[in-house]
Amino acid sequence: MIISASRRTDIPCYYSEWFVKRLQAGYVLTRNPMNHSQVSRVSLSKDVVDCIVFWTKDATNILDKLKYIEELEYKFCFQYTITPYGLDIEQNLRPKEQIIENFQFLSSLLGKHRVLWRYDPIIINEKYTVDYHKEHFERMCADLSPYTERVIISFVDLYAKIRLKGIREIPLEKIEVLAEAFGATARKYNLIIQSCCEHYDLTKFNIHQGGCIDLSVIEKVCGYRLNLKPDKGQRKNCHCIESIDIGAYNTCLNGCLYCYANFSEDTVKANHISHNASAEFLLGERKATDNVYDRKQKSSRDG
Repeated sequence: MIISASRRTDIPCYYSEWFVKRLQAGYVLTRNPMNHSQVSRVSLSKDVVDCIVFWTKDATNILDKLKYIEELEYKFCFQYTITPYGLDIEQNLRPKEQIIENFQFLSSLLGKHRVLWRYDPIIINEKYTVDYHKEHFERMCADLSPYTERVIISFVDLYAKIRLKGIREIPLEKIEVLAEAFGATARKYNLIIQSCCEHYDLTKFNIHQGGCIDLSVIEKVCGYRLNLKPDKGQRKNCHCIESIDIGAYNTCLNGCLYCYANFSEDTVKANHISHNASAEFLLGERKATDNVYDRKQKSSRDG
C-alpha cells in the first residue's frame, strides 16, 4: 500500500510534526471529501505501508524528521514541485534559489532516485511566454539534473475553482513547440521527461505519458517488486498506481493561484490556525456523528 502525503496539501512544509505523530500512533483518520460524516481509519503500520510519497514545494520543515522516519523503517520518496513563477502566481513561497538549494540538499541526503522534480503546471500568459519557459526550464535542468533522474510536466487545467485571471487553454501548436524544446533539453541533461494527465501524444518529442506515483520508481525506492493496480480514483489520463491520500482540502498555505485543492484563502488561514498537531485528523476532531470504519489495507509486496 502506498500512502500519498499529499496531493491535497503540502504536508512536508506545514504539517510534518503532525505526520510524525501519526506514524508514532500507527494510524490516521481521514474524512470523505464528498461525505464528511464518513471517516476512514487508515493504518500507518510499516507492515502494510510499502512506501510514502511526499508532495511538496518546500521540504525545509521536514528535513529534521527524515532520519527518524527512516529509523522507523519506512520507505519514502518526494514529488518536489519547482516552477519558474514569481509571487504573482505562487504567493507565499520562498525565493526559488533557496528552494532549489533545498532540493539539492534533500537529494544529497536521500539519493537522486528518491527526489522527483515536477515542472507543473505550465502556464502561458503575457509574462510567462513560451520563450520564458524554454529559458527557465533550461536553467533549472542545469541546476537540478545532477540531483534527480526525472522531470514531470503538465499543462494547466482550467478547473472551475482556480483563481487565475487571463489564463486560457494552451493551443496545441504552443504545446508542441514547448514539448519539442523540453524534450530536447531533458535529453541534453540526461533526464527522463514524462507528462502528467495529458491527453496529447508527445512521444515524438521524447515525452512519454507516465504516472507521478510510478510503479517502477516506487519499486526502485523500496528495493522489491510490488503488486499494485492503476488508481481508478484519479483524473482521466492519470497513470498513477493506487494509493491512499491522507491530506485535507483548504489547508495549504503556499498560495498558488492555480491550486484546485483550496477554495477560499480565508478558510485556509482559519483551518491552519485551528490545526492540532496531536489530532487524529489533519484538520478537525472526531465527532459523535462520524461513521468511522477501518480501511482495508495490506502490503502489496510481491512474494
